[in-house]
Amino acid sequence: METKNKAQFIEYFVNGIKSNNQLKIGVEQEKFLFEGNEKKRITYEKLKLLFENLKKYSWKPLLENNNIIGLKKGNKKITTEPGLQCELSGEPLENIHQVCSESSTYLKEIQQASLGLDINTSSIGFDPFNEINEIPKSPKERYKIMTEEMPKGGKKSLDMMYRTCGIQINFDYISESNFEKIFRLGNYLTPLTIALFANSPFKKRKKSGFLSYRNKIWQNTSRAGIMPITFEKVNFEKYFDHVINYPILFIIKNGKYIKPNGQSFKDYINDDLKNLKDKPSVKDFENHLATIFTEVRLKQYIEIRSLDTCDYGCVCNGPAFFTGLLYSSLDESFDIIKKWKKEEVMNAYFEAPLKGLNTELEGKKLYEWGDIFFNLSYKGLVNRKKMNANGKDETIYLQHIRDIIKNRSNRAQLLINKYEDC
Repeated sequence: METKNKAQFIEYFVNGIKSNNQLKIGVEQEKFLFEGNEKKRITYEKLKLLFENLKKYSWKPLLENNNIIGLKKGNKKITTEPGLQCELSGEPLENIHQVCSESSTYLKEIQQASLGLDINTSSIGFDPFNEINEIPKSPKERYKIMTEEMPKGGKKSLDMMYRTCGIQINFDYISESNFEKIFRLGNYLTPLTIALFANSPFKKRKKSGFLSYRNKIWQNTSRAGIMPITFEKVNFEKYFDHVINYPILFIIKNGKYIKPNGQSFKDYINDDLKNLKDKPSVKDFENHLATIFTEVRLKQYIEIRSLDTCDYGCVCNGPAFFTGLLYSSLDESFDIIKKWKKEEVMNAYFEAPLKGLNTELEGKKLYEWGDIFFNLSYKGLVNRKKMNANGKDETIYLQHIRDIIKNRSNRAQLLINKYEDC
């Protein structure tokens, strides 16, 4: 059946197009918050005390049904995830120096606000201490619905919601063809992203057998994975046609959440929704896009979502790596990956959480591809000429990635080595 009135929704993506001098980088980083020596996840009551302490740094409360669910300062937000993980949604920034500074300031504020509360953060992608039934829940309405609905489409969906933390990097696009190259490159490089930024090797206080158990979880999650349209020529319309076939998780009308009945957003557009008679707005479409949890996702910017959360340095070097590729070495990078076969990419995608940099893709190990794309990123950052106050460009944030590739050892392997030495 032909989809009705699609033009306004495709126009939403068109309106996201930026000019070359408007390109920004946005980073969203999640953190676990624990309390006590037993590393129990913090309660909602303890989180409210933390948020109260953060107000002295000019953070303002965000409320839902009179419950505090986050904080806002300028264009930045601190929000709560399903298991009360804290997420900083950073501002769209012009360079990695600013990204790194924003992260440093945020982490210092969290550290100071935690004093006296017996709260400590952990920069790891999967909670190795707590079972799902031990984790307090956020009071957000959407998470109540998701907790009921998500397991229907993926057996590890609740682990994803309550026991994982990641880093998301947001990039702009300057045209529809530019979107296609960024979208496809981001997806094709997902195995390498997993291998470089693996930081979740433990579960139940023991080795999980994986370097990125978080990514293994996400591969068994509802509405996730690599979109099949990645391996075709993609434009805004094709992306739209694909994502409207996902079932609706929820609809928000007048501040109230309407629960799903298994129908898709396409049904909503075509006036076939059984429990709602009004027509969907662009805001409804935007909310729907945010409930699709694929490795790369399009809104009015493109999101790279495969990085395990990690420490302060990772929040600098992950965005630096992709900024060099996507904003300055895109054509050269795309010319490499466009020859890769779907089967090769998908096999590497499923093997990378286990094998890391030793995963094979198109006849090379991922550490070999890492070296190739590292050099392209480095060249791209040099060409950007974004200097800090000391006259240094953004390549200063790539050193840790250089070491990972050179030593063929990611953060997860370093954690395993420390664990085995204990």
